[in-house]
Amino acid sequence: MRIIRNLFLLSLLAIAGFYVLDRTETSPKEVVQQVTDIVKEKRHVLESKISPEEVNIEPVPLEGNIFQWIGKSSDELKKDFGEPIRIDKSAYDYEWWVYTNSTNQYVQFGIEDDVVKTIFATGENLDTEPINIGQPYEEVNQKFGFTDEVSYNNGISSYTFRISEEDIGVRPLVKLNDSTFIQLYFDTFTDKLSSVRVLTADTLLKHRPYEIEYRGKLPDEPNFTDGEWQEIEEGMEQQIYDLTNIIRHRHGKSMLDWKESVSNVAFLHSKDMEENNYFSHYSLNGDGLKERLEAEDVFYLAAGENIAAQYPDAPAAMEGWLNSEGHREALLSDDYTHIGVGVYRLYYTQNFLDKPL
Repeated sequence: MRIIRNLFLLSLLAIAGFYVLDRTETSPKEVVQQVTDIVKEKRHVLESKISPEEVNIEPVPLEGNIFQWIGKSSDELKKDFGEPIRIDKSAYDYEWWVYTNSTNQYVQFGIEDDVVKTIFATGENLDTEPINIGQPYEEVNQKFGFTDEVSYNNGISSYTFRISEEDIGVRPLVKLNDSTFIQLYFDTFTDKLSSVRVLTADTLLKHRPYEIEYRGKLPDEPNFTDGEWQEIEEGMEQQIYDLTNIIRHRHGKSMLDWKESVSNVAFLHSKDMEENNYFSHYSLNGDGLKERLEAEDVFYLAAGENIAAQYPDAPAAMEGWLNSEGHREALLSDDYTHIGVGVYRLYYTQNFLDKPL
């Protein structure tokens, strides 16, 4: 289930929260109203992580329509795109092959049994026909005709995804053919397409991002060892870092540097929330971000925090933060120079700092 901080929505929900030191925090009621108004109007990481300015990666050679790769082999993908900059284990049955120039192009290909099963893409100059990143909501809606129900049949099994009014405004679902779907993530503050995700029906059923009515059987939920979860969490941390800077570049903001000590603080908070079954910027002992940073000897001029839980993966959590005013403010703030990301299971924490000392 997805939950927005202190706001429980109908059906499947996501949790997200933001926290800024020494600033007045928006009340849950105000956050609810802000999101509603907008919609109605239209984890421990490796030392090897590097900042974008420390590398010189050429733009991703994404020639031809990205969506054509669904169902194609990993060998074909590698032949055209080359080696991915990174392969991340996912919380499902596929691995993410990540291609990015760390500035304005980002694509993840989900590979299962050497076949492309899902794709997430965002950035500039990507061929995502028949629609384009940055295209206005109404134009995309006219192309696809968003609906509140999307169905899929597989033999005697049938599945109907119920798309809420909010989801139609933020992340509608479209059926491309009998077994392929596309999720369209919109930035409701600009009313433009922010990112796209294409996925096979079985992958969509594993994610379960919408309420489902079904006759038949749902895929079994994956069961991972602690070591496997650590790999998954590390991958999601790097994805959130990458996507944060892609989004900041889109809005003309400076890129943030990775800070390992801050990531450790973020990871410990995500782990504490999951293990103790709570969701808050304040630990059960009352400590907030200020105390958590001090405990790890992290000093700074300003700091902020975004948290989320139960999103199916890192890209979904990022799009959730982007569409909430307080989270968006932290993501796009000119006050911050560094970031640390910590993911534990499906609990996500971003800590932002200005000039850590």
